[in-house]
Amino acid sequence: MPGLFLIKSSLSRKVNSFCGGIFAAFSVPTAHSSNCLFKFLCMVLREVYAHAVLGHHPHVVRYYSAWSCNGDSLADVVMENLQKGTSLSEGELKEILLQVSMGLKYIHNSGLVHMDVKPSNIFICKRMIDAKSGCLEEDSDGVLTTNILYKLGDLGHVTSISNPQVEEGDCRFLANEILQEDYSNLPKADIFALSLTITLAAEVERLPYNNVAWHFIRKGNLPTIPLQLSHEFYGLLKLMVHPNPIERPSAAALTKHPTLRRTMGKSAAQLHKELNIECFRTAMLERELMKAQLSQALPRTDPTEVLHPWKKDLLPGKKNQLLVGGRSNRSVSFNCGGY
Repeated sequence: MPGLFLIKSSLSRKVNSFCGGIFAAFSVPTAHSSNCLFKFLCMVLREVYAHAVLGHHPHVVRYYSAWSCNGDSLADVVMENLQKGTSLSEGELKEILLQVSMGLKYIHNSGLVHMDVKPSNIFICKRMIDAKSGCLEEDSDGVLTTNILYKLGDLGHVTSISNPQVEEGDCRFLANEILQEDYSNLPKADIFALSLTITLAAEVERLPYNNVAWHFIRKGNLPTIPLQLSHEFYGLLKLMVHPNPIERPSAAALTKHPTLRRTMGKSAAQLHKELNIECFRTAMLERELMKAQLSQALPRTDPTEVLHPWKKDLLPGKKNQLLVGGRSNRSVSFNCGGY
């Protein structure tokens, strides 16, 4: 599937939504020609923009938001990076962890667990337009999201926290307590899987399916991560695979963790100081930019052309001009009164 477009609507019920909203979804099959695909995308975009402009009316289907997915998942990015010898930065890994934690927080607060968190089930989308302002929307935690969104998908293993009907997902991401059929802390199994998902995005080539290496991770250890991570971030990932699920942070705690939220835990004075430093740096850069622009914009001229007329007369080789009157040369002195 090269593309998936979702438009949240208050009318269409063609797609079942576990999260309480009703969605209209448009998927593009691979059999479509490039010309048909282009026409289809144009049609979808026209509908999105039309809904965004029309706003809310009792007799028109209400539009909330829309986003586009090009079919790429985090697993695709990981595979591409391995082939190219590149990697995601720690900042990008933190952003993925933060956004997926927000999704898990919503799922867990709805009384459900995902039970199959892994790179291939995290889809990469680009925000298209917001119904109210035409800008990026705020997430449920009150923080403006980036234009790149990471969304949890494949809800085939979702089950209820209070009445679990557990179907085990990928064993590479399976927490040990689930294998032991201990379902007393089901949301923490998602946290365990999310940590290992991030390690794969951090250049870990593969996770074990079984044997000693599998059990080594279930004892609270992370696989060897080639990417150099900060002590704080590494410690957070390790805490997320703690053998005791109670010790693992909840999804709600992750969305507010100071390692992921740089401004969390800082005093107003600290933030104000950092803001002043950035403002100073910006002002200096703007000054340098202005100097460079002026030096390029000013034409190269004869220095004598910018001199005051009376000063030109004093230059060697210049014939004195009549400063006062028009018929005779007169001597002139200049002084500053009072000095």
